[in-house]
Amino acid sequence: MNCYCGNNKTYKTCCEVFHLNNGKTETAQQLMRSRYSAFVLANGDYLMQTHHSSTRPISQKKEIVKWAKSVEWIKLEVLETTNGLAKDEEGTVTFNASFYGNGSVDVIHEKSAFIRENNFWKYLGIYTNK
Repeated sequence: MNCYCGNNKTYKTCCEVFHLNNGKTETAQQLMRSRYSAFVLANGDYLMQTHHSSTRPISQKKEIVKWAKSVEWIKLEVLETTNGLAKDEEGTVTFNASFYGNGSVDVIHEKSAFIRENNFWKYLGIYTNK
């Protein structure tokens, strides 16, 4: 079976590697994909660990995990990536995450901002053009 993130690798050789190494990814897109897989698996610890310290929603962890478990994740589509490579300090990833919940299919469409913190890629939040 392919990884939850949509790559043509198994979970064990794709996102699980990042789930086990504290989110040490080479690119922002890898981190975003591994965070999607963490939502599928309701891995709240990983979601908090890979969220930038300045925007980390620790108080919402239980609610996030509860919600992640309450829906059926369908697929991830990466639409665009800007920067976020090994040599960069920041980047964005635009994606659609489809899920089934409350009797219908819904899609999260987001342009996510990523930034390095202590040499690790971290999810900063929804990108805003400031």
